[in-house]
Amino acid sequence: MSDKHEAGGVPTTGHVWDGDLADLANQPPKWWMLGLTASAIWCVVYFAYYPSIPVSNTHSFFKGLGGWTAITEMEADKSVVDEVRGKYEAKLKDMTPAAILADSELTEYVTRSGKVLFGDNCAACHGTNGVGTVDKQGLFAPILRDDDWLFGGKIGDIYTSITGGRQGVMTPHKGVLSDQQIDDVAHYVLAMSEEGKDKADADSAVAAGKKVFAESDCTVCHGPDAKGMQAMGSANLTDKVWRFDGSLEGVKQTIANGVNAGPDSRVAVMPSFQAAGKLSDAEMKKLAVYVYKFGGGQPDAPAAK
Repeated sequence: MSDKHEAGGVPTTGHVWDGDLADLANQPPKWWMLGLTASAIWCVVYFAYYPSIPVSNTHSFFKGLGGWTAITEMEADKSVVDEVRGKYEAKLKDMTPAAILADSELTEYVTRSGKVLFGDNCAACHGTNGVGTVDKQGLFAPILRDDDWLFGGKIGDIYTSITGGRQGVMTPHKGVLSDQQIDDVAHYVLAMSEEGKDKADADSAVAAGKKVFAESDCTVCHGPDAKGMQAMGSANLTDKVWRFDGSLEGVKQTIANGVNAGPDSRVAVMPSFQAAGKLSDAEMKKLAVYVYKFGGGQPDAPAAK
């Protein structure tokens, strides 16, 4: 067997297939060998400069000649961000949420930076972007993007809700009203929601429920017009927004068992972020402005600083 390729006189490894396919012994191109050498040198330099090689089974490792760590790089990046944010943070620290809203530049900054705060502290209950969340009782946490507010949607009201928390209250009527009365008033409440109070008042089919509503303590909290009282956090019963299950059976359950009134009642509690100590006052202001800017906030004259 020849050690030369018959066509070109190129040395072979001695392996020939089918009498013609020879395994040539050409050397790799020079540029390829230079690249391979440079890659090997780069690997050595990289492993020497950066922490990379474990030196024992006790989780210790070679720290690298450059002293680089992910923590130091993160802190350096954070300091750059903090420097940019510093002028805004210092300015809003002593401002009211309403005053922040009156400053377009600060509002833009808070709207952007508040997204992370909302995601970390509010989205678990209120959903991403404030769309609300639903459980078997109905709306687990209210939608923050509409114009329906139990405790008020002005910027000051939202800030108060965040700092102090909210807890819904409705007394249970089971034992106070008969099953028939509860059924009647539930039909009346549904009629008000679906048709409006004026049409519900004129509907003879729900007249019994209207009478129970007027003569019981319903008007004390929900008002004679059934539109609710934000000072008490009582719901507007004339719209189509339901805090809990809006079916007939769901409404009857809420009337019978109340809200935050026992093991069978509805649960409606928002924690106080101020009492929890998890957020600073500046962060709670940011959240108030961020929620207001969802679009459902009610207009209010900006307060002074």
